[in-house]
Amino acid sequence: MEIRPAGRNGHSDEEILGLLDENLREWCIRKLGGRFTPPQRMAVPLIHDNENVLICSPTGSGKTLAAFLAIIDNLFVQARTEGLEDSVYCLYISPLKSLANDIHKNLSLPLEGIQEIARERGVEHTPIRHAVRHGDVSRAERAKIAQRPPHILNITPETLGILLNSPKFRRSLRTVRWVVVDEIHSLAGSKRGVHLSVSLERLEELVKETGGRFARIGCSATIEPLAEVGQFLVGAGRNVSVVDTRFSREFDLSLICPVPDLIETTPEDLSRHLYAAVHRLVQEHNNTLIFTNTRNGAERILHNLRVRYPEYYREENTGCHHGSMGAEGRLAIEEKLKAGKVKVVTTSTSLELGVDMPYVDLVLQVGSPKSVAALLQRVGRAGHRLGEVVKGRIIVLDRDELVECAVILREGQKGFVDRVHIPENCLDVLSQHVLGMALIGRQRIGEMLAVFRRSHCYRNLEEEDLMSVVRYLAGEYAGLEERHIYAKIRHDPETGTVQKRGRNARMIYFLNSGTIPDEFSCDVLTRSGVFAGNLDEKYLERMNKGDVFVLGGRRYKFAYRRGGKLYVDPTGDRPTIPSWFSEKLPLSFDLGLHVLRFKERMLRAMQTFATEELVDALLTRYPIDENSARSICSIFEQQVRYLGDLAVPTPGRIVVEEQADRENRRRFYFFMTNYGLRFNDGFSRIVACMIARDVTTNVSVGISDTGFLISVPLEKKADPVRILRGIRADACREILTEAIGNTQLEKRVFRINAARSFMILRNYMGRKRSARRQQVSADMLIAFAKRLPDFAVMRETYREVIEDRFEAENIREIVDVIGAGEIEVVLTRSASPSPLAFGIATLGVSDAVYAQDRLAMLREFQRRVMSSIEDGATA
Repeated sequence: MEIRPAGRNGHSDEEILGLLDENLREWCIRKLGGRFTPPQRMAVPLIHDNENVLICSPTGSGKTLAAFLAIIDNLFVQARTEGLEDSVYCLYISPLKSLANDIHKNLSLPLEGIQEIARERGVEHTPIRHAVRHGDVSRAERAKIAQRPPHILNITPETLGILLNSPKFRRSLRTVRWVVVDEIHSLAGSKRGVHLSVSLERLEELVKETGGRFARIGCSATIEPLAEVGQFLVGAGRNVSVVDTRFSREFDLSLICPVPDLIETTPEDLSRHLYAAVHRLVQEHNNTLIFTNTRNGAERILHNLRVRYPEYYREENTGCHHGSMGAEGRLAIEEKLKAGKVKVVTTSTSLELGVDMPYVDLVLQVGSPKSVAALLQRVGRAGHRLGEVVKGRIIVLDRDELVECAVILREGQKGFVDRVHIPENCLDVLSQHVLGMALIGRQRIGEMLAVFRRSHCYRNLEEEDLMSVVRYLAGEYAGLEERHIYAKIRHDPETGTVQKRGRNARMIYFLNSGTIPDEFSCDVLTRSGVFAGNLDEKYLERMNKGDVFVLGGRRYKFAYRRGGKLYVDPTGDRPTIPSWFSEKLPLSFDLGLHVLRFKERMLRAMQTFATEELVDALLTRYPIDENSARSICSIFEQQVRYLGDLAVPTPGRIVVEEQADRENRRRFYFFMTNYGLRFNDGFSRIVACMIARDVTTNVSVGISDTGFLISVPLEKKADPVRILRGIRADACREILTEAIGNTQLEKRVFRINAARSFMILRNYMGRKRSARRQQVSADMLIAFAKRLPDFAVMRETYREVIEDRFEAENIREIVDVIGAGEIEVVLTRSASPSPLAFGIATLGVSDAVYAQDRLAMLREFQRRVMSSIEDGATA
């Protein structure tokens, strides 16, 4: 694999025009003024030469047109010389149905414009047709597309997997010469991307049958590492040119803290100042898009704006957009945004991707976006045209997020982007493709292995991994049929081949393929049968028997789960899981490292500058307001005065804070790591497992982005310094496998992977099985699956949790560095949590279950710290 970065300056406008057919050249002069954007000047010549290209460029910089200009040019030349068959020449693959629809409309402009110019000049040619095919397209429209395939077909990754196994449509895919993968960053880090990477290799095999090949073009506004994403796009053993013009636009970014002190302000005052700030900013701009981190948050902000300022915000000039809304409602809001007919729209994540909205001139982010990539993707919605300033504001409402938001904005301006984690060797996705290939006809396992290994995601696939999938799909495990899990392929060990088995195999594949999981809400019932409410199933991932949570203002202790029903006992015990846990977005590991570097720089600066000088320095170097700067200075000054310099975590120091809670008879250890929620989820389980062995007792765990807490009975005492230094990287996987055994997380992930692997069918014989029913089946199957040797579905469950969800590679890296002494572990003791540990400490406080209760506890922590500082009593 050779990554070939494209030249920084690209070709001139005249050179680009010179490459194009005279009709397309005339359209570019009429519509674009004969001027091209940086990604277009760099990418068009490469695509014109049929090279693989990854285009990384800001939203609104014309990268999609950069991908299509050379393709349209080639198609038009062929259309007027040789003519075009009724076959597909270009596939445009989008992660969102709405984005495919949007590109379909945008493609109509150049295609219709070129055809009009050709008619003016009397040029005869085959009209270039394009169409959309995805899950929302009607059966009649699909039949029409199959009967007369378009030259450019817009699809989702799932649709490509279906089309590759459609006997009628496969012939039309043999002529594909270009594949455009848009918003590649949203696919590369998920199993949708893994599935797509193999589909592209299967498409390559199909195109080879006619002696052809296709060029791959990837587009993204925010992606890193470019080299690996380029490899993901093109597969193993192929070259790719990288067009990197990510920072060719001007950014106007800033952090807003609506009040001088986020702890001392009442919730009512904070809300009043928040909505006053939002209202002021919205009124200062023409069209504003507001991002929140949850769907409920988006609804809540829109509702409050309408209630507080009814004369400004009405149903006709405002809107909300998120995934829980119907397609018709979402489309109506999108059309209003594109036309500039709304003053403000609130959303969660559904408008992050490239739907064109040229009138938006401000993006507000309420709360931390948790990664630079997410920030740039969201604020990129503003100024959605080259030459316009990208204007974004983050409004912070949590003191714990002040530092990370300041760092996000600073790093975003400097050009940093968080790395994406690309899953590898996913056996559930492999199961889908093995069955898909077997449906086509007899396949040699060795040849299948070669195809899979050409995918970047399976480049290191072992033959035994593939055989574990083959053995499962062929029903070679005793006990599968008794549990109604029937063989879907025939495996002939003598010839080393597989083929489909049974009349229903094709139906099973078409109705159950894809990687997006079904989800559900659990009914919560007391063991006496009283209904208590509902819980999102994601909330259950950290729940173990005996955990206490709050629902509807009452506390319940988790007893057991049966399918979609959670059985509990009313209790007065302290909650062990915050009510908001399932809504948290995870801080990226890379950004966490930058936050630690900021903390180290703050320590050094405090030794040089007085407070006012430090405030001025922060205002000069970071895009933040005065409230934010003063609050940040206050946190660090209080931390150092309370526990000293060594109590501040840095890239070379993990701080563990010990606190004895005599009232509740618990001893707390606050581990300040700052590596993000996913890392801390996995790492905390390792540490908790080792502490539980060490002190021979059950432990409680709470996690956040800044660290995690572990609590033990007061009479027990752990040695966290020795434990952290004693963790071995090669033992982490084994400990994590043990730690997640029999947990709700294990059961949920097993159910999702079993459905992806056709072990549990989501659709069968025209009947759809709900996620609740799927979970019931999974609960009955998991014990059996664990007993099967080398069982692919069980292996994939542990692989996904440990490698993808817990960031095992990052954990191993940090454990190695601790073991080598490059990261010191410092233990401090205090009567009350320190300012940098406030957020972690609220995880272990019984009353911190609602936002207002959490704020009350933060105030109490602050009062204790200030009282201790004033008394001069430091630990």
